[in-house]
Amino acid sequence: MDDAARQQAVREALYCERVLAKSRSGVVAAVLAGAAPVTAMAHYPPGDIFDPDSGAQAYYHAHGEDGGDEHGHFHCFLRPAGLTGPIHHLVALGINRSGQLARLFTVNRWVTGDDWRPAADLIALLPRFDLQLAKPDYLANRWLTAVITLYRDEIEALLRERDGAIDATQLEDRSLEILSSRAVDLAATAKVLGV
Repeated sequence: MDDAARQQAVREALYCERVLAKSRSGVVAAVLAGAAPVTAMAHYPPGDIFDPDSGAQAYYHAHGEDGGDEHGHFHCFLRPAGLTGPIHHLVALGINRSGQLARLFTVNRWVTGDDWRPAADLIALLPRFDLQLAKPDYLANRWLTAVITLYRDEIEALLRERDGAIDATQLEDRSLEILSSRAVDLAATAKVLGV
């Protein structure tokens, strides 16, 4: 992906964070709004976020007290054939306890129950990830889209690493959960891109 597209994506992600912060909120808080109490490992919002035009889908779940430094993460998917078609897990976005993006990672098929596809197939789908919806929160949805766009090169590398870490016989192996992971920092990325 070229620098101009990445610069635009990081500007949008930071803009969404700034507007939410001015409202004393954040991406996670916006998605969890109205959910009390928050239950570990439940999907937020209930029923997930799904854009019928793009096939993009996402949900957040919190880890609870035993999650260490990570509060929870967003799982991001694409359904090329719409809501009734197969679902493909693209990447997860780990969020730290301060509400900031901290890492990107991929998981084994058993974690999300998705329709496993090779990295090349998923890489071809990445440009379609676009959540243009008002609910549960317009800014949170735009932030998710911007982050997937911004870190497309890193996600592609993680998907290839995922494929190298596992074979078809291991898709249900519960000892293999996270298959590839990379720490990220939105502010540092913006600085590198000159934004």
